Amino acid sequence: MTAPIRVLVADDEKNLRELMVRELGRKGHAVSGVADGRAALEQLKEDLPDVLLLDMKMPNVEGIEVLRELQDFAETPQVIVMTGFQEVSTAVEAMKLGAYDYVTKPFKLDEIKLTIANALERKRLQDENRELRTQLRRERGFESFVGKSRQMVELLEVIRKTADGLSTVMVTGESGTGKELVAQAIHQESPRRAGPFVSVNCGAIPETLMESELFGHVKGAFTGAVANTVGLFSAANGGSLFLDEVTEVPQSVQVKLLRAIQEREIRRVGDTRDVKVDVRLIAASNRDVAKAVADGILREDLFYRLNVIPINLPPLRERREDIPLLAAHFVRKISHELGKSVKGVSPEALAILEAYRWPGNIRELENVIERALVLGSGDTLEADALPPDLQQPRTHQDVTVEIPADGLDLEATLEQIEHRYLQMALARTGGVQTRAAELLRVSFRQFRYKLQKHSQRTPAQG
Repeated sequence: MTAPIRVLVADDEKNLRELMVRELGRKGHAVSGVADGRAALEQLKEDLPDVLLLDMKMPNVEGIEVLRELQDFAETPQVIVMTGFQEVSTAVEAMKLGAYDYVTKPFKLDEIKLTIANALERKRLQDENRELRTQLRRERGFESFVGKSRQMVELLEVIRKTADGLSTVMVTGESGTGKELVAQAIHQESPRRAGPFVSVNCGAIPETLMESELFGHVKGAFTGAVANTVGLFSAANGGSLFLDEVTEVPQSVQVKLLRAIQEREIRRVGDTRDVKVDVRLIAASNRDVAKAVADGILREDLFYRLNVIPINLPPLRERREDIPLLAAHFVRKISHELGKSVKGVSPEALAILEAYRWPGNIRELENVIERALVLGSGDTLEADALPPDLQQPRTHQDVTVEIPADGLDLEATLEQIEHRYLQMALARTGGVQTRAAELLRVSFRQFRYKLQKHSQRTPAQG
């Protein structure tokens, strides 16, 4: 049964106060009345109502002072001000202090009932919005992180300290370790949480479109530019921009990215004007970023601008104590999504999960749990529902290599090995290059570059 709406009537006119208490009570509301502002404040501190009907002219403490006192309350009711016709300016001031609406005396009871109904609808929407924001922070803030290992405790502390500032963050770690999750948590825990969070995988954008995607373009800037386009920097204005696989940004665009970070302004392709942007930049890469700088892939000056606050995510195999908690979390989450009632993981299945090396990290664990829940049955995830390759013991042996007596061409040998792995990955994935790239733990752009390199070196067959 729904609890009755609680209403407090604060008015020094006894007849009007008692009339409203009686009539609103007939609608099923829980109504009480007080005769002055001081009594209203005492009542508000003891038991906060849903709606406060507040007269502006009262002895001891006037209505406007009650509203000012309410500014210090953690929560406030929906306030409807009652005022005389000559005191409309006071009612306007009251609304600036947070009152929902006002009615002028004398008023009809139907008018006050309708105003209360509208105020309650506003409260419902505010509560719903607050709950959605709370849920979003649970999903993308600190509460989205599962684990009690030392690495996780340290990671959360770094995120907590990082969130409030504007400094650029560089998140590194293997694929599947949760780099975007970290970026979302930094955004959700920051003062920018009400602003947009824009995410882009730089490795998925063709080099020729990279500048336009990031900074936008004006109509006619190039063939096909039929309209002005807002870039990702402008789209993220007032919020955070997450650049995943930032080492895939071409050198020609890196210069402009560096300027955007330093000057906090951008220039759209084909434009002559600079545009100010207010964006928190978070970058990420699954590569060794220092090596990318040494190899000339990433500009050194850009690296130092991006790497103000470095965050390195450990692979799952280095925090095995978190696997039981992660497995339980994914079982709850995915079984709920599938409409199944699965209570947990059996000891045998958990032992297999803890022994596996997880090259795909948390993403691979989640996929394995989902597959097991889809194909399995019963209220417990059993070992026989896990993929066979997880249950096979893995032996880690050194690769045997030999150097011929007359030596070898190391570069040519490594090229042959690389070419063989590329062909094997393509064969296993049915020629799907994106999946083959994932299998070899390289970006799609790196994979495509290596394929082109080897095809140019392969002699034509005739």
